[in-house]
Amino acid sequence: MLQVKLVYREEELGTAWKEDFKECPNVTIIGQDILEVECDAIVSPANSFGFMDGGLDLHLSEKLGWHLQEELQAQIAQLDERELLIGKSITLATGNEKIPFLISAPTMRVPMSFNIATSVNAYLAMKAILIACKKNEAIKTVAIPGLATGCGRMPFHIASSQMFLAYDEIINGNYKDYQTFGDTQKFQYRLNENGLIWDY
Repeated sequence: MLQVKLVYREEELGTAWKEDFKECPNVTIIGQDILEVECDAIVSPANSFGFMDGGLDLHLSEKLGWHLQEELQAQIAQLDERELLIGKSITLATGNEKIPFLISAPTMRVPMSFNIATSVNAYLAMKAILIACKKNEAIKTVAIPGLATGCGRMPFHIASSQMFLAYDEIINGNYKDYQTFGDTQKFQYRLNENGLIWDY
């Protein structure tokens, strides 16, 4: 089974993960520099246009090489949408022996904080990450940072819950069975208590 390493800097995020993922034996929660974590793939919670020159992405680019940004943007340019939609991902070979793959999974269309905290973007990005890992037999371990918690400022407990609910679907196979439109709305609220269903 895929080994998932959730890597945090903020203790509050680590605490939330430890609670949400406490019954997931193949999930390890680690408080350190994500680039020091042994893994087959590392996650870039980037933007839809592949710019990797800020925040965690800058750290990844400086360590793994700026060629990754160039290759990512080249692949995005070949997509029908000409952008990597939230909920989708691209996997790149890094050329680095210690971290062979990078998974780019955007948590925001462009670098921004407005409306990200009330979104379900961490959930969608986590689903994309885990699907990418399942489709690549060479990826046995993946290192994942907090999704939407940096620039996006999503509250840690909400991001953690969204990431777990995505994991529960993709890894555990516990997909939701929506019988009515109201069921989808209830799950939307469960994903983010701060999000709006209606604005009137």
